[in-house]
Amino acid sequence: MKYESGRSMIEMLGVLAIMGVITVGAIGLISTAMRTQKRNTVNEEVLQIVTGVRQLLGEYDDFSNINNSTIFGAIGMSAKNPYGGTYELAVDSTNNRQFIVSVTGLSDGDCEYFVTKAWSDSVEYIASDGKKSGASGNCNAGNGKNVVKITYGE
Repeated sequence: MKYESGRSMIEMLGVLAIMGVITVGAIGLISTAMRTQKRNTVNEEVLQIVTGVRQLLGEYDDFSNINNSTIFGAIGMSAKNPYGGTYELAVDSTNNRQFIVSVTGLSDGDCEYFVTKAWSDSVEYIASDGKKSGASGNCNAGNGKNVVKITYGE
């Protein structure tokens, strides 16, 4: 009697196909988790920037003294964001009692997410309406070139 041991080629191909399907699913989940983490990091960092600006310049009547390097140095954070772009601060040219936080270097999808995200405590924010988020931006500049601007102040 002769006993055969081992696996046939068809069995091996079946196992490899199953492993491939599981791997594709895992890659999708990891990609989603990374995108969510980047978005959460931007949200937290924007809040940190806004809090820092208000603490540093709260005693003034306006925000005309905003200086990117001074502000970021004083609050102890980098101006780089998780998307490879930067955070930028500027005074609203129409109202020096408002300042604008810009997030640069966004993909089309992330730009659209941040424009529609509800930025509480920002100018033009309307709670639970969904129509006004407090942010603006043109999300058609191409991946890595989009900018979202969020206005804060009075």
